[in-house]
Amino acid sequence: MQPSSITYHSESRCIELQYEDGQVSKLSAELLRVFSPSAEVRGHSEDQRVLQTGKKEVGIQSIDPVGNYAIRIVFDDGHDTGIYSWDYLRELVENTDEYWSKYLRELDLANASRLPKIPLGHWSPSK
Repeated sequence: MQPSSITYHSESRCIELQYEDGQVSKLSAELLRVFSPSAEVRGHSEDQRVLQTGKKEVGIQSIDPVGNYAIRIVFDDGHDTGIYSWDYLRELVENTDEYWSKYLRELDLANASRLPKIPLGHWSPSK
């Protein structure tokens, strides 16, 4: 089902999907980025999927329509190749808890973090 409107809330970094039947759903930019349907993230099979790390603060630069069936999201980390069909967005909404738990387990197993890496040359202690 196609949303009647999509709104990006930059402060909370989430998109809000509103439907004709009155349903309103929200998805975080982090979840959308980590589970991007692009081949770059998904690979061509589940065992080729690339774990996305350091995406806690990722935001969205733009959301572009793709025909009448999807949107393309441009993230502020440069990722822009995922095409999010209406069905896939609905799947993410309906299974957010499951997807989120899977992501956190995978990060834990990889000893990785949601936090972005800060280059040492760009950090200095406060005086």
